[in-house]
Amino acid sequence: MDADLEQQQAELLEARERALKDAKLDTLAVRGGQVRTHEGEHAEPIFTTSSYLFESAAQAAARFAGDDIGNVYSRYTNPTVRTFEDRIAALEGGEQAVATSSGMAAILSTCMALLKSGDHVVCSRSVFGTTVVLFNKFMQKFGVETTFVEPTQFECWQSAIKSTTRLLFLETPSNPLAEIADIPALAALAHQHSALLVVDNCFCTPALQQPLALGADIVVHSATKYLDGQGRCVGGVVIGPKQQMEEVLGFLRSAGPTLSPFNAWVFLKGLETLRLRMEAHSANALQLAQWLDQQKGIKQVFYAGLPHHPGHQLAKDQQTAFGGVLAFEVTGEQSSAWRFIDATRLVSITANLGDAKTTIVHPASTTHSRLTPEERNEAGISDSLIRVAVGLEDVEDIKADLQRGLSAL
Repeated sequence: MDADLEQQQAELLEARERALKDAKLDTLAVRGGQVRTHEGEHAEPIFTTSSYLFESAAQAAARFAGDDIGNVYSRYTNPTVRTFEDRIAALEGGEQAVATSSGMAAILSTCMALLKSGDHVVCSRSVFGTTVVLFNKFMQKFGVETTFVEPTQFECWQSAIKSTTRLLFLETPSNPLAEIADIPALAALAHQHSALLVVDNCFCTPALQQPLALGADIVVHSATKYLDGQGRCVGGVVIGPKQQMEEVLGFLRSAGPTLSPFNAWVFLKGLETLRLRMEAHSANALQLAQWLDQQKGIKQVFYAGLPHHPGHQLAKDQQTAFGGVLAFEVTGEQSSAWRFIDATRLVSITANLGDAKTTIVHPASTTHSRLTPEERNEAGISDSLIRVAVGLEDVEDIKADLQRGLSAL
């Protein structure tokens, strides 16, 4: 590329960035982060290359040293991945994002980059089961101690803080009971003790909740879920201040839990419809929760959109809608829950969520099966609990299918 054309492209890029500076969420979801090549493509290209050419040995040295901005190796610099990172950072209101190979890789990378032996973490006990295993088994091997607390009890977070506490970690809404934690209050508590608040925003996405604007320091996602929206790819992302994200990127560069360019491209396509999908998921889930709440054979429905849910008002304050995941307990024990699930014919029996297709699962024997019975009991994961991630089908058809489950009780 000649110097004049390069200068023209730089000026055009700067003009586009200015145009997007004050853009709303829907616009950012469609156009944020996109950098067109000299080919003038309208859709984002997939850069399927492992490495990049340098104009000289001096430029190669400068790139490796970080003195010259540009691509080096696709383990940690790839244009398609970077477009996804820039777009999700814009949606979450963060300075920088680092994409990873999975949601758990996002959490692992955050911990490995920001924690050291002797540090302490306070974590909600109501998180994805594998998150508990990561902290309890693997981070412990590196000398990181974790205290698990009730997510909705502020005094429990307060009393768990130590002089060595470096991170507070939570999901809100929680998986699978839709417990709502007070993000601004926990952010203030973390900052009071020179710690960081990390929020897993997987269930809401930035379309429904923006933790950074509420005071959190870092947001993590399993992009596998709603950011994709159709159950096609596995990936994750961490968003936060540049200082911390550079540390996360340093871990990624060394350890390699990298997002592929193809998966990044799929997630970019998912982001384009994110708000529309999240509103539709939420509307279907609210109708389904209200219906289930009236059915015989259902002991309790867990969904923050129901007025009797203890976190209902806080969810209204923090979120623009209540999300697409709900859980409920059926009468009986595990055998009853399994009969309910096995009687369905339309919904998908799978542990994934965030899909256009409604999914149903028994958390105690799947997503949270690696927890001990005591840990499941403390987290409220009973043997009669069923989780449904409500999809985009007609809600009457979803109800009709769950009625088959009710009839099997």
